[in-house]
Amino acid sequence: MLNDIVKVEPRGGYRLWLQFQDGVEGEVDLGPRLTFQGVFAPLRDPAYFSRVRVNPELGTIYWPNDADWDPLVLYSLVTERPIEALLAGPGSGKP
Repeated sequence: MLNDIVKVEPRGGYRLWLQFQDGVEGEVDLGPRLTFQGVFAPLRDPAYFSRVRVNPELGTIYWPNDADWDPLVLYSLVTERPIEALLAGPGSGKP
């Protein structure tokens, strides 16, 4: 199962509101999940973090330095469903 991100809005701090192509939407706080090292170092600055955009070719969010997040991980965070359950898909017998 792959659901692309179609909209993103920064909500202050390291929080983002996301909407996926299947209509699922919600807010996620990436602050506790960011290490702010390597390509993610510039995201420590909340003003830079708020420059997040949707990359329609990749179906996920990204920043001007091309840092991005896996849309499956973000979908899991928004829906609070484990990645394994999302990958199993409907009808697999797994929750």
